[in-house]
Amino acid sequence: MQLIRGIHNIKSIDKSGDNKGCVLTIGNFDGVHLGHQQVIKALVEKAKRLNCISTVLVFEPQPQELFSPESAPARLTRLRDKYVLLERLGVERLICVNFNRKFAELTAKNFVEQLLVERLNVKFLIIGDDFHFGKNRQGNFETLSHASKTFGFGLSDTASYKVLACRISSTEIRKALENNKLDEAEHMLGRPYSIIGRVFHGDKRGRELGFPTANVLLKRRVSPVSGVYVVKVNTFDGAFFGVANIGSRPTVSGIRQQLEVHIFNFKKDIYGQSIEVVLLKKLREEQRFSSLEELKQQISKDSEQALQYTQAMSLD
Repeated sequence: MQLIRGIHNIKSIDKSGDNKGCVLTIGNFDGVHLGHQQVIKALVEKAKRLNCISTVLVFEPQPQELFSPESAPARLTRLRDKYVLLERLGVERLICVNFNRKFAELTAKNFVEQLLVERLNVKFLIIGDDFHFGKNRQGNFETLSHASKTFGFGLSDTASYKVLACRISSTEIRKALENNKLDEAEHMLGRPYSIIGRVFHGDKRGRELGFPTANVLLKRRVSPVSGVYVVKVNTFDGAFFGVANIGSRPTVSGIRQQLEVHIFNFKKDIYGQSIEVVLLKKLREEQRFSSLEELKQQISKDSEQALQYTQAMSLD
């Protein structure tokens, strides 16, 4: 799947001579849940029928994160997660627009004419009837309906494709995760909740404690989950069970949130590799310990609990 970052790079589509037009949808697609998947399925099918490029346009940061960062909801998925999930669904092109103050000043008229028509050559647009765009949110579904007649592109409402998942929303998934109802979140997502990220070199604290960890930065403002979990880790070398801590690591004066996962019976070097950490069961909340020795003892208990849980899973 092609990834295009920034409006300025969209121009290269025209210059390449490969602009046969696109079937487009626009949104946050946070979580890429079952409701989103219905829309993406319709997008891909429509693109094939029209011999166009199936295209998803997202904003980074998400608009609420720019205008109201303090009240912006926790992200279910980062851009990397969305890329992987959308690619699996057959999307051919993902466009990531930098949502900044300058872009927010773009008029609804210019949004349609310059972005959708001139640069993207949209042939069909699938959009929510509550979608607003342009300066002061002046553009809406009615604006797009008029534009579709003027510029000759098709238009449909996402609700037409979400009958099977009408109760599903990113908000409800966040609530399920916050309440440790991983099964409910899985039902709405159509898959277990997971975090995808690249392993980086940490402070090697886990190794010193006898429990080496693979560390993944959570490049979200706020994570929708925190605590200690039994996990399954998908790597290039296969799938393995483990125990993970998601949080700020208060015992060692951590500040930024990150994911640390101790993978059972695993000794390979995976620095720089992208891994998927699937949450299976929450063991406890993150907590501060009075000493590293106390922390070590708790990690040992967590690991034993996780091993027992995964062994029981294997017997089912």
